[in-house]
This record gives sequence, C-alpha cells and structure tokens, in this order.
Amino acid sequence: MKKLLELKKISKYFPGVKALEAIDLDIYPGEVHGIIGENGAGKSTLIKILTGAHSNDEGKIFIEGEEVKINGPRDAMQYGITAIYQELNTIPHLTVAENVFLGRELKTSEKRGFLKIKEMREKSKALLNDLGQNIDTASNISKLGIGKQQMVEIAKALSINTKILIMDEPTASLTDREVKELLRTVKELKAKGISVIYISHRLEEVMEICDTITVMRDGKKIETRNRSEVDSIDTLIKLMVGRSLEQQYPKIKVQIGEEALRVENLTKEGVFKNISFNVRKGEIVAVAGLVGAGRTEVMRTIFGVDSYDSGDIYISGNKVNIKCPRDAMNLGIAFLTEDRKGQGLILDQDINYNVNISSLDKMKKRVLLNITNMKDRAINNIKQLNIKPQKQDFIVGQLSGGNQQKVVIGKWLNTNASIFIIDEPTRGIDVGSKVEVYNVLNELIKKGAAVIMVSSELPEVLGISDRIFVMHEGEMKAEINIEEANQENIMHAATGGK
Repeated sequence: MKKLLELKKISKYFPGVKALEAIDLDIYPGEVHGIIGENGAGKSTLIKILTGAHSNDEGKIFIEGEEVKINGPRDAMQYGITAIYQELNTIPHLTVAENVFLGRELKTSEKRGFLKIKEMREKSKALLNDLGQNIDTASNISKLGIGKQQMVEIAKALSINTKILIMDEPTASLTDREVKELLRTVKELKAKGISVIYISHRLEEVMEICDTITVMRDGKKIETRNRSEVDSIDTLIKLMVGRSLEQQYPKIKVQIGEEALRVENLTKEGVFKNISFNVRKGEIVAVAGLVGAGRTEVMRTIFGVDSYDSGDIYISGNKVNIKCPRDAMNLGIAFLTEDRKGQGLILDQDINYNVNISSLDKMKKRVLLNITNMKDRAINNIKQLNIKPQKQDFIVGQLSGGNQQKVVIGKWLNTNASIFIIDEPTRGIDVGSKVEVYNVLNELIKKGAAVIMVSSELPEVLGISDRIFVMHEGEMKAEINIEEANQENIMHAATGGK
C-alpha cells in the first residue's frame, strides 16, 4: 500500500535542547497509528511540525510520495492534516455551525458578502449526522458538553477534506460513555479511509483502537510495532520507561498520625450538601466519583476559593474560618488544582518564577527578593522532582504536561504546607511521570503531611490511597477502607447505589 505520509530523519532543536532526533514515521491511508511515550518524549513537537506550528531543522516530509514543506497551519490544512487538541479550539459564544466553518465562513460574495447562515447550518448538520450526532447547529457551542464539542471539532476537520486527523489526548476530559462514543467515531473515520494519528497516555485505548503503535522516548523513536505484535499493556510500558506494570503504584505504608483536617456537614446549596470526611497525618485519602459529582467544588470550598452556606471545617481539631485562599495557606493547606494550565501556572514565566510564586514572602531579603535563594530553590525542585529539561530559566508553557504538573507540585512544596489537596494529580501525564508523582506523595506522607487526592482513575485510587470516600450528585455516598475496596463497589457508590 502506498504511504500517505512519510517522515524521514526529522530533527528539531531548541536552545540547549534536542527535541527530536532523526524521526522516521510512516502513515498509511485508513490507518489508526498510535504514538505513545512519556511526557517530554517529543510527541507534541512532532505534532507541531506536522501542523506547521514548528518547522523541522533536519529531515524531509512526504505526502503521497511528494516532498512538501509545511511552513504554517494553512499549508498543513492544504495537505489535509488537521489536529484536535486536549484543550479544544472552540469559540464559546459562537454557534455550532459558526465553529465548524470558523475562518472559512460561507458568504454571498468573497469580499464583503453576508454569511450564508442557513447553508452553514445545513452542511454542519450533515457532517455531524455522518458522525452519528444529532446536534442543533444553531445553538451556542458552550451549551454542549466536552464530548459533543469534540465531535464538532471532528466535523470541522471533515469539512476541509482532512486526510490525516491528529488526536492529542482526545479522551482526557471525557466520561466513560463519551470515550466509547469517540472510539466508535475513530473506527468510522478509519472505514472512510481517513488516517488517524492517536496520541494518548491511556494505553488501554491505544491497544483497542490502533493498527500500529510507535513508541518515543527522549526525542527518539524507540520502536514501531503492528498492534498484533503487542501482547499486553505491560509490553508498551516497558518500551516506554523500562518499568513493569506491577511497579506503577509504588504505595508505601507509614504510621498514621492524628487527624489533620475534618469537615462536618459542609453544604453549598445546589452544589453539594452535608459533606463530612476527614484525613489524618501520614494518610492519603482519595475522593472518587463521576464527573459532576461535586468533588472539585468541595475542595475549592475547603481552600477558600468558593463560599459555603453551612457546615464546619477543623484543622488539628480546631474549628477554623476559611474565607479566602490566603486563609487556607496560612493554615497550612495547599491546593493543586485540576486545571494546572489555567489556574496552577503562569505559562509565560520560567520554572524559577513558578515554583517560588506561592512563597515569595520567604524569599525576601529585607524588602527585596533574594534572587540567589530563588534560583537555588528552583534548582533543588528540578532535581527533587526530575523536571525536564533541568533548566530553571526554561519557560513553563513549553514544558510537557507531566513536567508542568511537577512544577505545580514544587510550587506547593515550597510553602511548607502540611495538608495537600490534589485534584486529578496525573490527568494527561504518562506512566513514568505518574510514578514520579506518586513517589512525591509518598515523600509527603513520610514527613507527616496529610493528602486528599481527587481522582477519576480507579486503578490510581485503589493503588495509592489508604481510604476512599465516594461522592454522587453532591453527596458523600460511601467511605471504603482500602482492604475492602474494588472497582465494583466504588462504581456502585459513584452511580448512586445503596
């Protein structure tokens, strides 16, 4: 079969960093090609070269046997290459149809014509129907859930005759039902002859959906295998990180101490009610539940981001009044938000700035900041957390997702907090970085910290926690000891079972 896309010896350099080294990659028509690897392996850089966001420094790109130069997104689109990213590129205040035709609006005349709104809606409807979606194309896209918005992005790609659709962590924010719907859509795209480059840390999806799997590490291609040649997820993990599946959850046992935090009957009308739970020193408590159960809202309230109507919060047995995040921080509470890019980091600043931002008062020398101490602390964080690249002046927005998460952790480690609330600590990061995050949690509890972990990944909940609380529709439905916990009884409580 003739190759649709061929990369030969593609390399990319950034100041002090070799992001890609002599990458060879072949994509065939109607193929689902998985690309996996740890954060920092070079996957994102490769995508940006294919979509024209970066240019390759060495190597050649061929489309259907012809050498091409991709000098920008318009070139990529011309060659039939489109990408759908984890952070969707939809415009909330526009309609579904306007999003599908964004930048390519249909007009009565090319220069100053009126929009052909009816035609755009009809064509958008037809594209979505082909994907099995019954969506009102006249409604604002902000009214749709993430899964449906993703389908609109796919419809947009199909509207420009895409030949190669790149999906970057497409299921990271989806429910189980939405994941199944997306995977079904990928199979339908394949049947239509569209090639899909599928990038995901969820290896079970890669095993299910991909025909071919390429493993990357440290900017190099390690190996490409047909799916039939991969016998298990454990095989992929070993190729990625040299670590077996059994070592994914390195949970340690430490002496559990006194109660660190307790909430009693915490209520916010219309959001959650009568929430009661506690966490002790040296303990990791997981809060599980389906998307929309109210877990994040409870944690935001404990940290003082949101107010509550009734209930009590206790720190070390003492009732406290937390009105804002500064109150929480003064009481030794740290909150690692689920949205690390939007709320946890300042993306256009470097590692040094980000890891010090929550503790600048400790970095003062009289009235001035002690720059030397800030740099020393950043270098220490980089070594402690294995942040790559190991350069304290590297811009955080250019880091991989896993390394960004490590920077967030470093920021809160520097506050000397004793209670850590961590919302989806490993969402969107690879198995190697996950283990490093778990090891950081182990170090925290060894030092007597208390950890509350909100997680939607049941293997993670079972693998790393000491106790599990389960929420459903704004209520705390169950407390399960880890010795008695399994996926079945957690899901039973998460879906409202009694």
